[in-house]
Amino acid sequence: MNTIFIQIASYRDPQLIPTIEDLLRNADNPELLKICIAHQHSEEDHWDTLQKYAGDDRFIIIDIPYQESLGACWARNQIQQHYSGEKYTLQLDSHHRFVEGWDSVCIEMMESLKLKGYNKPLLTGYMPGYDPSNDPNGRGGKPCGMSFDRFTPEGVVFFLPYYIDESVKDPVPARFYSAHFAFTLGSFCNEVQHDPSFYFHGEEITIGVRAYTWGYDLFHPHKLICWHEYTRDNRVKHWDDDKDWHLKNDVAHSRTRRLLGIDGEVCSPCNKNTFNGYDIGNFRSISDYEAYSGIRFKDRCITESCLLNKNPPGNSNDSYFLVFKHLFKIFKNFFPYNDYEFAALILEDKDNNQLYRDDLNKETIYNLINGPHESIDVSIEYNGPTPHQWVLWPYSSSNGWSDKRVAKI
Repeated sequence: MNTIFIQIASYRDPQLIPTIEDLLRNADNPELLKICIAHQHSEEDHWDTLQKYAGDDRFIIIDIPYQESLGACWARNQIQQHYSGEKYTLQLDSHHRFVEGWDSVCIEMMESLKLKGYNKPLLTGYMPGYDPSNDPNGRGGKPCGMSFDRFTPEGVVFFLPYYIDESVKDPVPARFYSAHFAFTLGSFCNEVQHDPSFYFHGEEITIGVRAYTWGYDLFHPHKLICWHEYTRDNRVKHWDDDKDWHLKNDVAHSRTRRLLGIDGEVCSPCNKNTFNGYDIGNFRSISDYEAYSGIRFKDRCITESCLLNKNPPGNSNDSYFLVFKHLFKIFKNFFPYNDYEFAALILEDKDNNQLYRDDLNKETIYNLINGPHESIDVSIEYNGPTPHQWVLWPYSSSNGWSDKRVAKI
């Protein structure tokens, strides 16, 4: 039977029950779902009760007083211990809405990929958004994929969503993994378990690499399956309650660097033992993932194919781009008016093509104009070709776009 093990880690979330109800209401076969919820709750939240599901044998409720929670990855690991052989699994956040027949849509995509020779397909991606205060009118209309955004200073890879073209008729090969939507074989719950010592950052890039090395092939769904709430409005987050959350996040940063070899960091045999059960697989290597994705961890390089978000796998002839870092000095006399909305700081190539843009906001410009210093320093870091010149282009409420200031780098 096409049973599905649903994984939902919820932290004091007013959208949990609406998510469960929508999940069940829109499933073609709700009787085939096994729904496991890591219910991290507070007695203060009188609305956050799952009593109505207590007698439903489709549900496994892990009762976790919020003070005992160690974060999202820890909660997701708790859930995976309850996997009991279901054919498929779906990992979600606790704030979603679903298309009608979402379960059939996922299974159909999975089986079509298996017929094409992919033994272990994994459907994942950043789902389009919805607004709980304006639902269903606030729902996005197109399926989304994930593209490279940047390496953080700590070495974690961040991603950006992009819309998948309506002409695409099949799941799209993917580089990256989303923790808020992942549908695949149930065996994933045993093979690629969440590292409970992770907190937040590093979760998605490490799970993506580990999945790939375990033989899973990543794809973005080309059809709408569900919507995800991104605003986080009216929701208490774990880091709101845990004043030491940043220390847990630092552990995740360190483990990410060691596991993936970021900045050439080497995982010693002693350290490697700490990844027991949460390590790289043996079907493919990290080097295989780097060649596939176009990301090189040891020096934080990416290829042109990755930068331009071309479908993987990358081309063996692709050149790698190092991180470009530069400190720009922005002077007060660049701003002759006093009502600027923003200023575009643009990096261009020799043909005046934009390579990168980072705007100075109204507050930054106001503080410069009215402050005691004649200039400020603005640091830019991005992955891509070395720019030929930089452009500062301010926009004033009363005067519109000001003259561009252009300087060679």
